[in-house]
Amino acid sequence: MLPDKNNAEIDIVDIKILSELMKDAKTPYTEIAERIFVSGGTVHVRMKKLEKMGIVKGATLDIDFSKLGYDITAFLGIFLEKSSYYDAVCRELVKIPEVLNIHYITGSYAILAKIICRDTNHLRHVLYDKIQQIPGVSSTETMISLEERLNRPLMLDTDLF
Repeated sequence: MLPDKNNAEIDIVDIKILSELMKDAKTPYTEIAERIFVSGGTVHVRMKKLEKMGIVKGATLDIDFSKLGYDITAFLGIFLEKSSYYDAVCRELVKIPEVLNIHYITGSYAILAKIICRDTNHLRHVLYDKIQQIPGVSSTETMISLEERLNRPLMLDTDLF
């Protein structure tokens, strides 16, 4: 749930800190502090608060997997035998290292997953020997990404807070 204007725990300083880190997560707290006119200690304390609240859940690296030999990114629409299989199927999908994202969605599929593989043989192995063997998965539909044009975080509108 997103904080609203009435949430006393989140203020414009928190939003400015998050905005700076979403531009570049490696930005030192001291540099963020200078940009938003607060102390480095304030940034540190605010980040700890945001982590405790569950708003900040960690940090990730943006990696070009193709340079590591993973040339196929695919989106997998997963049909379930029954919607009650969702949690069990997700527990199994999480165990598969090639699965990067799992979304419970509306529409034709129950689950949309993003997977990454080295080549078509690797993709076939992940699909047939791993994902399609999960109890509760009735079928899958694979959409191979030809290019990722945009991958960015949501830039927070500080005027809303």
